[in-house]
Amino acid sequence: MISDYIIPLFILLIVFYGIYKKVNIYDCFLEGVGEGLKTIINIIPPLVAMIFAINILLSSEVITFLLSGFSSIFEAINIPQEILPMAILRPISGTASLAVLSDILVNYGPDSFIGRLASTLQGCTDTTIYVLALYFSSIKVTKIRYSLKVGLFADLVGIIASFIIVKIFFL
Repeated sequence: MISDYIIPLFILLIVFYGIYKKVNIYDCFLEGVGEGLKTIINIIPPLVAMIFAINILLSSEVITFLLSGFSSIFEAINIPQEILPMAILRPISGTASLAVLSDILVNYGPDSFIGRLASTLQGCTDTTIYVLALYFSSIKVTKIRYSLKVGLFADLVGIIASFIIVKIFFL
């Protein structure tokens, strides 16, 4: 298959281009590795803090408590209660929302309405808060107000779109 050769060919293209431009490829490679290690070291503290905060959130059952007050509203618009923790966790943590997705698929099956809804929701949204906390802090970006608003708005649109898409195509 051609896909097996794309990355090696791309690397060879870079090497030959570096030779053509008379660049010391090995020194540039080592410099890039050093910058990558510095980035990893900068990412570790926010990553540990984020994992710790997510575990506290999941263990405290706060999400279940918050959603219990809105159950009648979601029932009126025919949104399954089981999907709501995933909709809330998705912007915070991809791993936590994937765990909820896995649980939904085991309990209801991938071809059920809720299974399709959970799968579509997983693909329609991103881990906005995780990205802001981890990547922005690693490059020392402190003014995230607009990024947070736009990211959470995009997540909300993705959540709404996933409900609409699944209702249109799978009901």
